Amino acid sequence: MKTFKMGGVHPEENKISTHAVIEQMPLPKQVAVLTSQHLGAPATPIVAKGDKVKVGQLIAEAQAFMCANVHSPVSGTVNKIDVCKDAFGLTKTAIYIDVEGDEWVEGVDLTPDIKRECTLEPKDIVAKLKAMGIVGLGGATFPAHIKYSIPEGKKAEYLIINAAECEPYLTSDHRVMLEHAEEVCIGVSILRKALGVPNAYIGIESNKPDAIAKMTETAKGFEGIIVEPLKVKYPQGAEKQLINAITGRKVPSGKLPIDVGCVVSNVGTSFAVYEAIQKNKPLVENILTVTGKKLPSQHNYQVRVGITYNDIIRHALGALPETTGKVVSGGTMMGKAVCNLDGPTTKGASSVLVIDEGEARRAPETNCIRCGKCMHACPMGLEPYLFSALVKNGRIEEAGKHNILDCIECGCCFFSCPANKPLTDEIRLGKNKLRALMAAKK
Repeated sequence: MKTFKMGGVHPEENKISTHAVIEQMPLPKQVAVLTSQHLGAPATPIVAKGDKVKVGQLIAEAQAFMCANVHSPVSGTVNKIDVCKDAFGLTKTAIYIDVEGDEWVEGVDLTPDIKRECTLEPKDIVAKLKAMGIVGLGGATFPAHIKYSIPEGKKAEYLIINAAECEPYLTSDHRVMLEHAEEVCIGVSILRKALGVPNAYIGIESNKPDAIAKMTETAKGFEGIIVEPLKVKYPQGAEKQLINAITGRKVPSGKLPIDVGCVVSNVGTSFAVYEAIQKNKPLVENILTVTGKKLPSQHNYQVRVGITYNDIIRHALGALPETTGKVVSGGTMMGKAVCNLDGPTTKGASSVLVIDEGEARRAPETNCIRCGKCMHACPMGLEPYLFSALVKNGRIEEAGKHNILDCIECGCCFFSCPANKPLTDEIRLGKNKLRALMAAKK
């Protein structure tokens, strides 16, 4: 069974919400839609206080190169455009909308009818992805229209769909494959057409046998879609590791997947592409897992963008358990702790993970014993212990010479460290400082 060649770890999977079918999250009284919920520059608001909006209406326009359109996830009245604290305490611009019903813009097909045939030309597919505000739903929220606009001199040979969902606890991609396999395959076919590649490969970890069976059977009805079962090993779903597992190719330091002829998209993105291209539906909602070992119930919800984490918790659980130590957006390896539960969800939100205080508490840090476990676990072949020492001593540029920017922040080093050193945190800090130094020099 295929997997990547270097490093990796095996954290406890905790896929306890696997069997929770996707439910629709009710609308709140108000949403706060961030103008920056994608990689790149914030979108520019094109509505004003008092404007009436419908679901799917463009409310913030992409006016920079690296940017994505933002559409209203609800119908109602714009209450204000103001700054707000996001879920992680960062100040961002938001469009506040008071919810009044659920009226969609004209042209969106909300019927369950499946539309298979796509008559658009490749350039028109890319243009529509931009218009609909589609971004990658695997975590990075990279604007899809940029990813599928292949630079001159480059050539795409492989389309790889990331359905590994290797992060502990997360099950939304799993449920999408089980409940929307045909729509996903249509979305993959559309992306394959946009790139002009002969085949698309859907990589699924072998701990999802039902999803592998469902997608394999569904893919038989489509040309050029190949389902690849993968060995269970974290971070199998990381872009460069998935490329290595499926194609055997290695993305060189400082290079992008397209430099080795590959384009990688998340399986949830493929579903969003289907809805955008075939149903004229902008990206105004996504699938989000609500899970935790001590919770009375597990859920996968279809959630409109701009609903707060507290809105979700109140609906799913009533209230947080008293023993909650941390709420995390994402999985336990790469997710981020939520410090503001009144912060709004975004296009890239994947979970509300409720961790008990006993599990959330970090073990005390001790001295590094130079065992090398962090180095052997690193899927990028880096030396995390060295980066930690360099960053602590302010030798940031030296860390850059040792390729600290190649770190994908997967957390394998911290997971494997017997001294419980916060290696990933230190490396992330070092990367930010190095980028600041590079920007200052420019």
